[in-house]
Amino acid sequence: MIIIELAYSFHLGSDKNKRNSSRNSAKSNRSGSTSLSNNAIQNAGGLTKVDNHNYRKYDNKQDNIEIIRGSSSLVDDVKKLYIDEFEEAKEEYNLKQTRDNRKIKDYFTHVSNNSKNDLACEIIIELGDKKYWDTKDIKLKKRMTNVFKNQVQDLETIMPNFKIASAIIHYDETSPHLHIVGVPIKTGGKNGMRKQVGKSDVFTKESLRKLQDKMRTLCIESFNKEYNLTNSLKTKKKGRNRDYHITEMDNYMEMKEQLEKNQESLDLANKKSLELDNNSKEIKEIINDLKPTLIKKDNYVLKQEDKDKLVKYIEQVDKTNTEYKNIQPLSITLNNVDTEIKENHKKIKTLTENNEALELRVETLNKNNKVKDKQIEELKEENLSLRQSLSFWKDRFLKVISFIKDKLFGKQKERDKYMDFADDLYDKNIIDNNTYEDLQDTYEFSKDHDYGNEKDDFDIEI
Repeated sequence: MIIIELAYSFHLGSDKNKRNSSRNSAKSNRSGSTSLSNNAIQNAGGLTKVDNHNYRKYDNKQDNIEIIRGSSSLVDDVKKLYIDEFEEAKEEYNLKQTRDNRKIKDYFTHVSNNSKNDLACEIIIELGDKKYWDTKDIKLKKRMTNVFKNQVQDLETIMPNFKIASAIIHYDETSPHLHIVGVPIKTGGKNGMRKQVGKSDVFTKESLRKLQDKMRTLCIESFNKEYNLTNSLKTKKKGRNRDYHITEMDNYMEMKEQLEKNQESLDLANKKSLELDNNSKEIKEIINDLKPTLIKKDNYVLKQEDKDKLVKYIEQVDKTNTEYKNIQPLSITLNNVDTEIKENHKKIKTLTENNEALELRVETLNKNNKVKDKQIEELKEENLSLRQSLSFWKDRFLKVISFIKDKLFGKQKERDKYMDFADDLYDKNIIDNNTYEDLQDTYEFSKDHDYGNEKDDFDIEI
């Protein structure tokens, strides 16, 4: 089974020029960018530029893009997110302000015009490079949709303070990649609104490193599950490699046995190799010193002593070849073990990554369960409070209805007044049809028996 190592990229757009003058220049520029290196979304102009690029609006080539979060307008999606997340906090802030010029009319515009904050953040995720995806057809590439959907969900779970407005996949470039645009949110600030945009608070150097590690682990696990593969990730440029104990390797005992068995042959072959090296020099000297015969210059005179040396050298070569053939099985075993070790390294690496992904998902689920348990307890308390309130107001309501019914047994003028009141309650949907009919029946009964007059003009028959 061939295991391929894939590169993973998780890139967060950031301000590479930290000087205020550079940020102010980008903020004041309608395009949202400067000639300096800067790929953060700083204002509405920059957001529009990202909108045009991500949705391919500049050339209307939208066949090979897929929207998995948001609408067809990034600008509208981010504006809606601002209203959903910040409108309540903005109104609370404005109520505390005594001067109109300190009030915030529109938080989206406020941040866009503010040199201290980015309007939104863009994250680009890619798995595999051009070389890997060049051999794959578009149908196979588009199965990455499920992988990227999982990445969006995982990102929301791991980083709940990063609210995602848009997620779109590009299938029209060298390799499939995901563009995510969202807004990082901080809470509990001492100054300004209680809820604000806070990129530097959410994405610290440490939190970003941990986020990237978790996202890459979850990505390869989702990829292998989607494609039914056992591929692995390329090792990060910065990081520590995992060490493997020799006993973890298959065929280790076979290799060890073969080494012990052939150690003597290896020593002998090494000794003979050294002898051949020495004898080769002597043979070369003999050949160089050969002299042609007087009769025929193509023939050379060879002494008996030199002939014996040549014969002995040939015998040594033959014996060395024989010894080499004897140790060939060891060479083959070593080659097989070397290949298997490499394959096992990749398998272990893949299994380790899958295990880490599962542990991460379990850890996330446990955290979510704790949050849900806490929410359930809070809802139970709230439900109990609501039930108590409901019981209280239900009792009050019944007393009000009982009071009205009592008044309907009064004098005609009072009776008509409270029936008019009951009509108003019904017209405004304050009382239901059954209650209204009950009051009507009471009113008609009282009118027919004229209880009000009976109380005033009580006659005793004799």
